[in-house]
Amino acid sequence: MSTSTSVSETPTGSREPRQLRWRVVDIVVASVLGVASGLIFLAWNVGYLGPKAVLEPLLPGLQGLLDGPWLFAGVLGMLVIRKPGAAIYTELLAAVVSALVGNQWGGFLTLEAGVVQGLGAELIFLLFFYRRFSLPVAILAGAGAAVAGGLNNMVLWYAGSDALFTTVYLVSTTISGAVIAGLLSWMLARGIAATGALDRFGSGREARVRV
Repeated sequence: MSTSTSVSETPTGSREPRQLRWRVVDIVVASVLGVASGLIFLAWNVGYLGPKAVLEPLLPGLQGLLDGPWLFAGVLGMLVIRKPGAAIYTELLAAVVSALVGNQWGGFLTLEAGVVQGLGAELIFLLFFYRRFSLPVAILAGAGAAVAGGLNNMVLWYAGSDALFTTVYLVSTTISGAVIAGLLSWMLARGIAATGALDRFGSGREARVRV
């Protein structure tokens, strides 16, 4: 998570030097985002049960559409912090909050899911060398978190499922990840930046340039 390398960053035309080393402010803001996301996880741990009861009888596997709210933390963290490890750190911290308070999946599996989902998002940003934070990349990152998390769930929770369930579930969770963890996180990051709260970050400076 720490490196002293400086590279040139070119998001939306900006060419200011970019430090990949984490600062104290990066850790603080990523931690705030992680804890806040964890509180949303806690609410969704209970809130998803109603929609799940509706979707499952319609088509087994369709409940994957409900996975997005557990996937957004890593994408949002990276869109704001823009440093290697931000997606894993923020998603894992959100999972820690969910595990500490308690949920129906248990602490270890919750933390394991957080690492896997965060890694799925992190790898997408890595593919773009942590230089691109556009809407298409955010959507890909949300889908990446969903695919990683979905495959993890197939192994841990849905082992032995038939081809229909597997296909429907993986497609559903990928759509949910792309829309909720990708599109909505991108919109949220832009909204936060527009308030001036992220002026010490590249995402905040981009917002000023757009204005």
